[in-house]
Amino acid sequence: MTLSQIELNTQKFTHEPKKQHCPHSCMLKWRQNKLLVRRKDVANHPCLSTLENEQRLTECLKRSPVKLVSLDYELGETQLKRWADACEQAGKPVFLRIPSLRELPRKRRPLNWFLKRIIDVLAASFLLLVLSPILLLLAFWVRMSSPGPIFFKQWRIGKRGRFFRILKFRTMVVDAEEQHHQVMGNMPGLHKRKDDPRVTPLGRWMRKYSLDELPQLINVLRGELSLVGPRPWALYDAVRISPEGKRRLNARPGITGSWQVEARSTLLDLETINHWDLDYLRRWSVRQDLMLLLRIIPKVLSGFGAY
Repeated sequence: MTLSQIELNTQKFTHEPKKQHCPHSCMLKWRQNKLLVRRKDVANHPCLSTLENEQRLTECLKRSPVKLVSLDYELGETQLKRWADACEQAGKPVFLRIPSLRELPRKRRPLNWFLKRIIDVLAASFLLLVLSPILLLLAFWVRMSSPGPIFFKQWRIGKRGRFFRILKFRTMVVDAEEQHHQVMGNMPGLHKRKDDPRVTPLGRWMRKYSLDELPQLINVLRGELSLVGPRPWALYDAVRISPEGKRRLNARPGITGSWQVEARSTLLDLETINHWDLDYLRRWSVRQDLMLLLRIIPKVLSGFGAY
């Protein structure tokens, strides 16, 4: 079965759909080899087993001619993650549908933006080489301090809304993602807690000095992150920001940015952080990036606002 056969008309399936109902069914549309996945609220709409089973969905994606999958943020965090996981397994790029942003610096100053990318690659390569002994030592400590993988990989929203896996040293217990909403509850703003019970003792120390973020230099080399840029939103934060704020997701995010320099975890309001990021994009220059990098060094060394 290919995705061209997955339609909301259940007669197109050779098997019976499950006798249950989906709170949010999906509406699929084709457009020039792109699959657009939208939320469709229909009362008493039966769940289609192909859409509900991730393994079967992955197989359908693998066999389909689709070149790109676009997801509506109204699908919600759980559905977005399920589709992203399936697309990753199928080798299909997946994007979040977002409004456009005209003030992108790569459109106004393409040569300077190209220079920024060159600086990112050279600096990230140099830092990975120089810091490799520290990275190996930290990896060993993570492995020995608690059971679980060395690296933590999480879906983030990158340039033009593209999903990517951000890399960090693991600072939490293994099942931390499953506990996320239980720990955070209905917490407004950025989902960060100073007393987060999931964080390991070593992880708390690494977070204080941002050592857990060093593997993100690999994301920089991949082109998923920049050294300086807007915050890379996690799915549970991205779905809660305003439509106006989602315009900022057109830009490539960064390891550090104006929020990290000015406030870090002392300010957790999503819209304020977005405002700062949009302001950064409007005023962007290579000089501004260099100034932010110089300003973040004493903040990191002092552990200011980090947890």
